[in-house]
Amino acid sequence: MKFEVLSNSPPLLRDFLTYSESIKNKSTKSVEEYFHDLNTFFKYLKVVRGIAETDDFDAISIKDVDEDLIKTVTLQDFHSFLVYCKTERNNGSAARARKASTLRIFFKYLHSHLGIIKSNPAALLETPSLKKSLPRHLSLDESIKLLECVDGPNKERDYCILTLFLNCGMRLSELCGINLTDIGADNSLRLLGKGNKERIVYLNKACIEALNGYLRVRPREGIPPSHANALFISRNKRRLSNKTVQHLVGAYLDKAGLSGRGFSTHKLRHTAATLMYQEGGVDIRVLKDILGHANLGTTQIYTHVADRQIEDAINSNPLANLNNNDKNSTD
Repeated sequence: MKFEVLSNSPPLLRDFLTYSESIKNKSTKSVEEYFHDLNTFFKYLKVVRGIAETDDFDAISIKDVDEDLIKTVTLQDFHSFLVYCKTERNNGSAARARKASTLRIFFKYLHSHLGIIKSNPAALLETPSLKKSLPRHLSLDESIKLLECVDGPNKERDYCILTLFLNCGMRLSELCGINLTDIGADNSLRLLGKGNKERIVYLNKACIEALNGYLRVRPREGIPPSHANALFISRNKRRLSNKTVQHLVGAYLDKAGLSGRGFSTHKLRHTAATLMYQEGGVDIRVLKDILGHANLGTTQIYTHVADRQIEDAINSNPLANLNNNDKNSTD
């Protein structure tokens, strides 16, 4: 967790953030999102309570937020805050849903863990409705086209990266975090997912060949000890960063003529999941474990992809728009 997050937090919030990262094992990114959501909420609360020290919202300090202020919070404060986020901060449904989740987690901590509030005002806070959209993904032919366009001085490394994305459905952070010691002799691969949860995936023939091809040319000299175990190495002899991988994936998507359609490293994860479910017939429960989802509901979005394609196929029938009124109009 960044020092600036802790230094700008009041004691109760600082304790919550530390607890979330050290005890609940939340990722640094999740903890920082908690801070930003609660920082915005308490600034808003100080404004509506008339105790903000400045009219500049961004300059309002929350370091003076204490138990007395927290005990005045009501469910209506949450509702008005979410309206403010929608109308004044242009937060979409997903951003507001995350803020609602953060508020529920924090106030549950205050109520159930610390016991400093007698009742939890966030217990009945509902999540804003989210628009259900199907995950964007590459088709099988587009995936092959993407792999076929890989070249250049790092072609073995880059081909291996794309192959792992498209076959294993791993997250960007998981791929960049792979160590040499995570690769098992039985072709297993250990991944460190959200919340530092480990899972094992097994490499298929394409992944094994791509990995072996890269390992034959992977740099061995000049790598600092702290990066020596990293699988993917940059030209500067360091672990490949998330930003660099995003850039190279974007470059290959552009080269394959697939740019401008919202594809990204995360969409390659969706592509792997969709291909496994639709083309490979993988059971949805097995797919859940491969992707590292916490619950089956998250994985079931891929069943809707197939449902939509079935619907589109039926609607593409040339008889789809024919009705009895057309016949009667010609009589």
